[in-house]
Amino acid sequence: MEPISDKIAHANDNGATTGEPVVRFTNVVKKIGRKTIIEGLTLDVPPGQVFGFLGPNGSGKTTTIRMMTGLMKLTAGDIAVGGHSIARNFEQAITQVGAIVENPEMYSYLSGYANLRQYARMRSDVSKERIDEVVRFMGLQQRIHDKVSTYSLGMRQRLGVAQAILHRPKLLILDEPTNGLDPQGIRELRDYLRELTRREGTTVFVSSHLLSEMELMCDSVAIIQAGKLIDVRQLNAESDAETLLETIFDVEQIEEAIALLEGGEIREGRLVVRTNREGIAEINARLVQAGIAVYGIRPQKRSLEDQFLEMTGGGQIV
Repeated sequence: MEPISDKIAHANDNGATTGEPVVRFTNVVKKIGRKTIIEGLTLDVPPGQVFGFLGPNGSGKTTTIRMMTGLMKLTAGDIAVGGHSIARNFEQAITQVGAIVENPEMYSYLSGYANLRQYARMRSDVSKERIDEVVRFMGLQQRIHDKVSTYSLGMRQRLGVAQAILHRPKLLILDEPTNGLDPQGIRELRDYLRELTRREGTTVFVSSHLLSEMELMCDSVAIIQAGKLIDVRQLNAESDAETLLETIFDVEQIEEAIALLEGGEIREGRLVVRTNREGIAEINARLVQAGIAVYGIRPQKRSLEDQFLEMTGGGQIV
């Protein structure tokens, strides 16, 4: 029989994504005084994804977002949005961006609809039909004509997203968008963002301190520590038949099973192998055919929190 190693399909750790990046960071450096906040950040953000940005306290997440939106100048390097440099062609770049940095700012004495109309007046490409479309998309119809001062935090957040996407930006930037939201509000926002990428092809760049929510919300995450990019992870990789999974087999005669498969290890009295989804079925078939009883099979996926803590040495996230 072939050794188990020959049956494993090796996957690209960062996932395969097609299309030109919506955002390209090229050796970005930010210094404040003698302190380096961001050091040589090089990263491509693919189109049509919810892309997460994670890092421990003081890692430079907010600084990066401020540079992306022109609120802070780069010390060196470049950030390009839709092929336009933030540093050299700011107007062309920023017209492709919608953003909420920290909290959405609204006129609380006006209605939600009046706030959207006020923003639309600053642009020539936002029609009344587009305003109505965004109101429906964000589920704001019932309260859109009420004053913003009467809105809950979740309603304000949804109105902020509605305002940010009025002009159909290629890129939506959200800084800690789930802060203060209750579980229902978090789930609603997550569903709206995923639908936004599907329906309009908008790329969402989001930072958050809620790892469990990032795992549910994002297609990929970039992790930084002390201003340096550590890794980029594709979170939906488990659906790929070529992705390696650590799989636990509860079997009798573990030593015989390892000899048969020419691979694997014993962990807490169980056989553990690393293979892809197709390999799991083949391994089970080999064990059964050899008369080795299999009582359970459990592919084990490490959570985003486990991966994060491993890569950052337990650094606390913001």
